[in-house]
Amino acid sequence: MNFWKMETGIRMLACVIAMVVNVAIAQQVPCYFIFGDSLVDNGNNNNIQSLARANYLPYGIDFPGGPTGRFSNGRTTVDIIAELLGFDDYIPPYANVRGREILRGVNYASAAAGIRPETGRQLGGRIDFAGQVNNYKNTVAAVVDILGDEDAAADYLGQCIYSVGMGSNDYLNNYFMPLNYPTSRQFSPEQYADVLIQEYSQHIRELYNYGARKFVLIGVGQIGCSPNALAQNSPDGRTCVARINSACQLFNNRLRGLVDQFNRNSRDAQFIYINAYGMFQDLISNPQAYGLRVTNAGCCGVGRNNGQITCLPFQPPCPNRNQFLFWDAFHPSEVANIVVGRRSYRAARSSDAYPFDISRLAQL
Repeated sequence: MNFWKMETGIRMLACVIAMVVNVAIAQQVPCYFIFGDSLVDNGNNNNIQSLARANYLPYGIDFPGGPTGRFSNGRTTVDIIAELLGFDDYIPPYANVRGREILRGVNYASAAAGIRPETGRQLGGRIDFAGQVNNYKNTVAAVVDILGDEDAAADYLGQCIYSVGMGSNDYLNNYFMPLNYPTSRQFSPEQYADVLIQEYSQHIRELYNYGARKFVLIGVGQIGCSPNALAQNSPDGRTCVARINSACQLFNNRLRGLVDQFNRNSRDAQFIYINAYGMFQDLISNPQAYGLRVTNAGCCGVGRNNGQITCLPFQPPCPNRNQFLFWDAFHPSEVANIVVGRRSYRAARSSDAYPFDISRLAQL
């Protein structure tokens, strides 16, 4: 046996493997900006006066850094997307980001936040969509300072991906809380969806005016199937609440239409829609395909379906977390987040993303 040739072959194979790995993890966009609610909040609510906080165990029990403010046992959907986009670390929260760190993106998401400013007020402090956009404007000013002028900042920001996932709380913590909010008496579900989309589109235009060009607009999931909705409104604790899901579909249909509208009218920008609702339908109707056994209860929580409230501090969660669709009363488990994140990045079905997925958007 010629050991020299063998060693040379091994070295060549190692080089090929290294090249493949490097290609696989190459960062595809310079930065990633995230706007949303507790589904993707990673610490912005930690130091504000709010009941909507998750900076304690058992939250983060499966996350490498422990509790961070993520409303999950582990990673969120945007964490998965950041990995797939090739970032070597997760996008930091606005509350913590400093200096040149902003050049790789910022997470502005805030638990309990909505499109409407009053949404979630019963839970205390939160940063609504308008507030998140204002925080982004502060970031843009800092980017201009770092890069030297507005043209350089515009060129840089135009290559970045902007992810927006808002609307869930406008239903859960507004429209379907008639004792706290008057909106369900003021608007029919169709009218409310119109109002939300009108306000939503105004904030998207602001982001566009401040350099955003690659938009990922994420639809509302099947919140009528959350343990909280089942605990409060489902007779058998298993059948999803149709009136809640129907209202969400009205919003999602308009959001997808908004993508068409913006793509027609914005020649230098690109918008895509992520069908989170459809992905959750798949998880709920075909759980075995994802190793899930429990789809109607939280892994931790209190009361029926573990759906009355979120996880209590240091409450022992279920031991088989990978078999639960939901982590707590409202939020998906890491397993579910991995599925939604991966299918958002690279669509497994044509219905997952419209007109195409994040992987293609990153290439534009």
